[in-house]
Amino acid sequence: MTVWTLGINHTTAPLDLRGRFAFAMDQLEPHLRALRQALGQTPEATIVSTCNRTEIYCAGENPLQEPTLNWLAQCGGLSANDLRSYTYSLQDDKAARHAFRVASGLDSMVLGEPQILGQLKSAVRAAEAAGALGSTLSQMFQRSFAVAKEVRTSTEIGAHSISMAAATVRLAGQLFENLNQVKVLMVGAGEMIELCATHFAAKHPKKLTIANRTLERGEKIASRLGGDVMRLADLPERLHEFDTIISCTASTLPIIGLGAVERALKRRRHRPMLMVDLAVPRDIELEVKALEDVYLYTVDDLSSVVKTAQSNRQAAVAQAEAIVDAGVLSFMNWIDQRSSVPLIQQLNAQTEAWRQTELQRARKMIAKGDDVDTVLEALSRGITQKILHGPLAELHAGDSAARERASTAISHFFLRNSR
Repeated sequence: MTVWTLGINHTTAPLDLRGRFAFAMDQLEPHLRALRQALGQTPEATIVSTCNRTEIYCAGENPLQEPTLNWLAQCGGLSANDLRSYTYSLQDDKAARHAFRVASGLDSMVLGEPQILGQLKSAVRAAEAAGALGSTLSQMFQRSFAVAKEVRTSTEIGAHSISMAAATVRLAGQLFENLNQVKVLMVGAGEMIELCATHFAAKHPKKLTIANRTLERGEKIASRLGGDVMRLADLPERLHEFDTIISCTASTLPIIGLGAVERALKRRRHRPMLMVDLAVPRDIELEVKALEDVYLYTVDDLSSVVKTAQSNRQAAVAQAEAIVDAGVLSFMNWIDQRSSVPLIQQLNAQTEAWRQTELQRARKMIAKGDDVDTVLEALSRGITQKILHGPLAELHAGDSAARERASTAISHFFLRNSR
């Protein structure tokens, strides 16, 4: 029995392409029947379809990735060759690992988001209702759910936002009741803007626009996230359209001035705006902060949010490191002790032999009628002499260096309580 998965997601395909392969939940059952019929061997099958991914999981005697690709391409009206470059195909342990990562939110647009687990469970229930879920896939998914639960209860995944991008989304969520109704403008197209746009896209805003001096870079981000683009030169005339503006460019001078924001507020009839300036130096004139209907945050303003989350994460890491350190120390002590076991056994055997010898002598003395004090005196003296014979011999033999080493060792092992 082998397991395989074929899919497209937010990292491999733009939104428009993903949209062509979206399967409605109420249509999964007939699609599963069609898929299994197309593959010929009626393998176990599950289809996972969300806004960020479409994935097919199968289990059967033989891997059938190519027929699976052909079936999916036909569903979207593309040739297999056209679709191939947007897909990923995984088998056996790699397929299972992918399922576990998806369930745990590790393969999501925003790390640790919990929605995917519910979507995955719904897909599994649909496959079960369609009679397409056998013992192999059932085990894989049930184990993936258990792994996801352990990840969420035992780690800090999704518990703390530590990036500027996540902090920005958090601020927007505090200001606007429903981010689904918010129009978001990203100014710039660098790494920070791409990260912010990714975080916001996961919240499904009403509109997501990328403004950049050159459209090519903006279009690349927008196509992946389902947004649109505009030229930076058009910003002053269109600023009023947006509820949230995040800016991070390499400009040495502010690109959003007080006058432009005042005019935008007037056209908005003073509906509030959230503006986040992540650029150093500033993209947004500082005077904008004084406007009554604008909530302007800079990198410095966000640092407290990020530092708090980082300290929480760092505290968890420090605790984990302490646990690891203690575990390593205990293990290494055990290793060291294991190396001493033969010597300990020899010492025990030797002292036991001495004890038995002196005990037998004491019994013979008692049998001859010697008094108890004489027997005990002889017993204790005999054991003491046997214990001290070796150390005393070392002190009286060898060169001065050997005698010094023996003296140090004897003092350490025999005279510790007398110091």
